[in-house]
Amino acid sequence: MAILVDEDTRLLVQGITGREGSFHTAQMRAYGTNVVAGVTPCKGGTDVDGVPVFDTVAEAVAQTNANATVIFVPGSFGADPIMNAADAGLPLIVSITEHIPVQDEVKVYRFVEDRGSRLIGPNCPGLVSSGRCKVGIMPNQLFLEGHVGVVSRSGTLTYEMVNELTRRGIGQSTTVGIGGDPVIGTSFTDILRLFDDDDDTQAVVLIGEIGGTDEEEAAEYIGSRIGKPVVAFISGRTAPPGKRMGHAGAIITGGVGGPQHKVDAFTAVGVPVADSIADIAERIEVLLGAVPTR
Repeated sequence: MAILVDEDTRLLVQGITGREGSFHTAQMRAYGTNVVAGVTPCKGGTDVDGVPVFDTVAEAVAQTNANATVIFVPGSFGADPIMNAADAGLPLIVSITEHIPVQDEVKVYRFVEDRGSRLIGPNCPGLVSSGRCKVGIMPNQLFLEGHVGVVSRSGTLTYEMVNELTRRGIGQSTTVGIGGDPVIGTSFTDILRLFDDDDDTQAVVLIGEIGGTDEEEAAEYIGSRIGKPVVAFISGRTAPPGKRMGHAGAIITGGVGGPQHKVDAFTAVGVPVADSIADIAERIEVLLGAVPTR
């Protein structure tokens, strides 16, 4: 099993004819993802390496039975493709797009929620169910099939974590990058619930960052349930107070969202907070009874 995407995913790529869209479409297909269509307005009737291109999402869904989409569209135009996908009834929408204005993200969040779709992102690397399906921009070669779920706000740290697990022979069930913007469609808690219900996931790695309250909310959820064991990591713990950080979601108010506040929240519910990527992997080895391959 896996969460969100698998062999039955029929993927649509919005922005498929652009440089990023076409490149990552090829990479996703190379991983084994079933890319059934692309959408670029005014390019309908063409194709990208055999993948048919349509003018609208609604048309693409009607013709191909797509059940998920990934979006490669510039930030200033990034809201409309998400809403078009939700309007077309797609249950899973993955937005790679960076720099969508916050006021647009708020509007998109409500729009998608009202239509019953799930949005991953914006400003995220996507997700991978190891050996089954990749939707997004994560490097193909990192993943190994297994039983550790990974959920992260950081794209780069996601890659480093998966690489470290794979290097030790510890496979992943599904890896999800939820995105680092202030307003995102799917939270840590949402993904933890899915992992708790997934028979193939035995333990979870959660990679958070300073800013926002998503990690604290995840800790509250963990403390309220009996579910899969979680190991956490909080990046930015050495950031100087008052320093402006790069991620849009890295906002600390009155100590809430600060690194120690997040560490304390997880510690209070029995979640160990690792000091490094290697430390996370070692803790996971203990949880799974894995034998290091080093």
